[in-house]
Amino acid sequence: MRYRYVTADVFTRHAYGGNPLAVILDAEGLTTEQMQLIAREFNFSETSFVLPPKDPAHTAWVRIFTPDREVPFAGHPNVGTAVVVAREMAAKGQPLPEQLIFDEAAGLVRLAVAVGGDGVERVQLLAPEPLSRRAQVPVEAVARALSLDTADIDVSEHAPQVVSVGLPFLVVQLADREALRRARPDGAGYASLLPLDGAKSIYAYTTDTQADAIDSPTDIQARMFTARMTEDPATGSATAAATALRAALQAPGALRLRVGQGVDMGRPSLLLAHAEHRGDGIWAGVAGQAVIVMEGSLIPPSVVG
Repeated sequence: MRYRYVTADVFTRHAYGGNPLAVILDAEGLTTEQMQLIAREFNFSETSFVLPPKDPAHTAWVRIFTPDREVPFAGHPNVGTAVVVAREMAAKGQPLPEQLIFDEAAGLVRLAVAVGGDGVERVQLLAPEPLSRRAQVPVEAVARALSLDTADIDVSEHAPQVVSVGLPFLVVQLADREALRRARPDGAGYASLLPLDGAKSIYAYTTDTQADAIDSPTDIQARMFTARMTEDPATGSATAAATALRAALQAPGALRLRVGQGVDMGRPSLLLAHAEHRGDGIWAGVAGQAVIVMEGSLIPPSVVG
């Protein structure tokens, strides 16, 4: 038996930009071990697997894997999977509902899909959880993990902190764009700091964006480094969490941010983030585009155990 897959570049309008994603369609029958091996084979930051929904009122059950683990929620896999699923529904002549609802380990993920003459124009997701603020981290430890000086870490608005809206990240504000450009993950620094309160990666950002305003003005420029010493071109879950954190620092209301990521690694991405205060906390989400790049089929891996 073979399984169909589609790859998409997410948070971009241009193929070979943004963050690549592999979507395995009709993945029923694959074991967790096989899914992990397939994700390792693609070696993208994430691979998603589309299965029949647990609740027939929902669109699909989606499982998301990095090359080394399953994660309960992630941003760019949801946006990319929504584009692929909507495309599949259109090919079958099925009407597209007002929103897609994915069952995921972190909870329900709701995605609004905007369709135009050329297909899906934008997907907006709402994260499955309100903001949770967890451990704060000493500046010295963060600076070491990012190969920076302590002066490069900006604590004028918030300390480096683990935050989550479904998947935890250590979020760090940097002093300027040059510090962001110089940031490099340090293996020993990471090992001494992470994992912490569920966070295994560091999302570093700056509000110093004038140097990047020529092509596409942004409010924030960001980079995300993993404990595997890799960099992610566009991280929707971390962007939503950081936006929720910034919303917590201001008066109640709505916050919208244009976030650039992936610029320094040659895969520029644009994420449209939003957060708002509600009665039960601060809820956040992210919107963006995706471009289909490749299609094919794969054979399920053999698992020896």
